[in-house]
Amino acid sequence: MRRRNRPWGVLCALLLLALSPAALAADREAEAVTVTLSDEGVQVDGEAAPKETGGAVYTAHDIVYYEAGHDFTYGEGTEADEHAPEEAAAHTVVHIVRPGTYILRGTLSQGQIAVDLGQDAREDPDAVVTLVLDGADVTCSVAPAVIFYNVYECDPDAGQGAWPDLSGAGARVIVADGSENHIAGSYVARIYKSYTLNEDGSAVADSEKLHKYDGAFYSKMSMTVSGGSKGDGLLEIDAENEGLDTEMHLAVNGGRIRITSGNDGINVNEDGVSVAAINGGSVNITVTGETGEGDGIDSNGYLVINGGSVTACACSASADAGLDAEKGVYINGGSVAASGSMLDPIQEGGQTCAIFTFSRPQTGGTAYTVVDGQGGRILSFTPENDFSILLLSAPGLTEGDGYTLLADETPLSVAAGGGMNMGPGAAPGAGGEASETFSLSAGVNRFQAA
Repeated sequence: MRRRNRPWGVLCALLLLALSPAALAADREAEAVTVTLSDEGVQVDGEAAPKETGGAVYTAHDIVYYEAGHDFTYGEGTEADEHAPEEAAAHTVVHIVRPGTYILRGTLSQGQIAVDLGQDAREDPDAVVTLVLDGADVTCSVAPAVIFYNVYECDPDAGQGAWPDLSGAGARVIVADGSENHIAGSYVARIYKSYTLNEDGSAVADSEKLHKYDGAFYSKMSMTVSGGSKGDGLLEIDAENEGLDTEMHLAVNGGRIRITSGNDGINVNEDGVSVAAINGGSVNITVTGETGEGDGIDSNGYLVINGGSVTACACSASADAGLDAEKGVYINGGSVAASGSMLDPIQEGGQTCAIFTFSRPQTGGTAYTVVDGQGGRILSFTPENDFSILLLSAPGLTEGDGYTLLADETPLSVAAGGGMNMGPGAAPGAGGEASETFSLSAGVNRFQAA
């Protein structure tokens, strides 16, 4: 693949197709089904949801989870990943099995929203489901709280050299204007569909996956997340493991998204292929590190930021990054602030960014502000976790002299230089003479900070 050589304008245009106003308007104008969530009983357009298949929506107690009591041939989970059948059965699964627009409101304290249009849906451009979150609160303690299993995959030729066009994605989420939505979810460790044992039968030598869902809000297909016309709706995700995940591509186009996760805040996980694109809205991520690790945003392929506002705090206790992408991070626009203890390559050619490497870990809770030569405040960020690498980028960061980095209003001593891909506490590489002011050139600028 030669994706890195793709022209910047073409890359932005293709990813921004997911923002198409016409496509979003079509979703809103479609005949929508209102699903009202309640522990006392789910309603569909004001009527009790059926408990049998046949309609567009039905409920059941058939959640997919990692069941306790099996041996090593069941899957790769540990005791910490297991759940009792009684815990799983307490969850109400709201199944959505037909294309359309579904407005979700209300509270489900033990449940899941599961979208599955069938295996053939992956190749059917009409197999599209739009979930409009309009005051939805869903909690699941054994699996993802929201999951798309089978819908249309708009990029079946992923990895063949073309950047994804997500305008036809079958998994669509809209955060309604003025709404507050809360999704709290767990995960499902890898369960085997089939396996081959080693020679003495003591371990699994090879296996095929049946289930594995790491995120609280999860899609097996490419997914878009957008806001309403005002873009002021809020989606909060609290994740035991990872937060917002896809197995292919993800585009965030609008709305306000806040993620608190035990591991990666956002993850797209097709190796060398997946693209995570932030085109608008705001994304705020804090990794609590309860799993012992976690990047703010982790792409097994590419991460592209074209607009909006992004803050990402990686796990304090591990060598993880605020922004992590195996094939490179591209920052073309927007306001971006990320902190962690590792740095993946930031590709040249996009918006100017400044990367500060500290000689020792910094304590979270301090406000860092970049001030220009005229005293104007360009960008401010308060990392919640400890970190040793700070990345800042914004349209106001342009070529010029006289910039200052403040830590709680105190100017820091900064020198040109600084290491890449550094672990916690590692000393930065040799740089220039330290000063309280620094200069920026176009592209990626690296500094050491005292």
